[in-house]
Amino acid sequence: MNLGKLGQALTAREIFELIQHDLEQVEKKITLESVASVDAVTAIGQYLHSSGGKRLRPSLLLLAAKLAGGDPASPMAIQLGAVVEMIHAATLVHDDVIDTAQTRRGRPSTNIKWGNHTCVLAGDWLYMQAFQIALRERVFQVLDLLIGLTQMMVEGELLQLERIGRMDISEADCMELVDRKTACLFSVCCRLGCLAGGGDLISQEKLGEYAWNLGMAFQLVDDVLDFTAREKTLGKPVGGDLREGKITLPVVYALECASAEERRLVEVILRERNYAAVPFERILALLEKYHAIERVRERAQAFTDKARQVISEFPDSPYQRALLAVTELVTERDH
Repeated sequence: MNLGKLGQALTAREIFELIQHDLEQVEKKITLESVASVDAVTAIGQYLHSSGGKRLRPSLLLLAAKLAGGDPASPMAIQLGAVVEMIHAATLVHDDVIDTAQTRRGRPSTNIKWGNHTCVLAGDWLYMQAFQIALRERVFQVLDLLIGLTQMMVEGELLQLERIGRMDISEADCMELVDRKTACLFSVCCRLGCLAGGGDLISQEKLGEYAWNLGMAFQLVDDVLDFTAREKTLGKPVGGDLREGKITLPVVYALECASAEERRLVEVILRERNYAAVPFERILALLEKYHAIERVRERAQAFTDKARQVISEFPDSPYQRALLAVTELVTERDH
């Protein structure tokens, strides 16, 4: 295995090689634990599991565990890797119901295949199954982190619902949702990994800070890609957030400078929930006119730089370099 020279950044392939065996164990654990006594729940779990995804959250957890001294990864790290991915899957099921989504990762979303009622309950089951696995560790700190995380994410969904279709969304509003819906989960992944690897509280806090900044950058890049990516690459229709009535940071920045007539273009989409009257290209042109995409990328880069600064405080190792390299992969990705 090529781990590179000291101080040298790792490639995506080298990062994956560091945790490949452990990630395979996580995958097996998820498959095993996603079997329910009701066939529909099992089918939904397997459908989500087989649709791929980046597995970024368990990867962060495993790398944090190894950085903290757990190499090979402990059974606890494998268990918790499955837990965070199952919690993430549960949020996706619920999100698609709330957003009335049509596609996810290039395939029909679960709510389209199984219906809203079944999917809400399947999402609940996945949450509870994830907590059941975590409970087996008999570590109160694990449950404390996961309960706090789940409450943060649910509150984030409720706040987002309250703001659907509204124009008076501020930069601070957007950042709050990014924190609650994405960054807090990234942070808990690295905290749990460090805990599973035997790391002390200071290391847990520092890795949590690194991952929080990484999560903020990840979601801001996501918000940009919703407007700039190709649909085939993104795995769902472009411009979906605005179509669903959500004002994200690129639109907030554009609206700060927009004329009354330009603001009305956005109002029409929020009201009609489609791009029939106002083509998507006009909104994209508006974002470009006021350098909104560029400004959001700069904000994402600032969070990335902070993540790099925090992880650079750890001693050099393949795992430290992997976490350093992840920051570039997040910022420069196209989906």
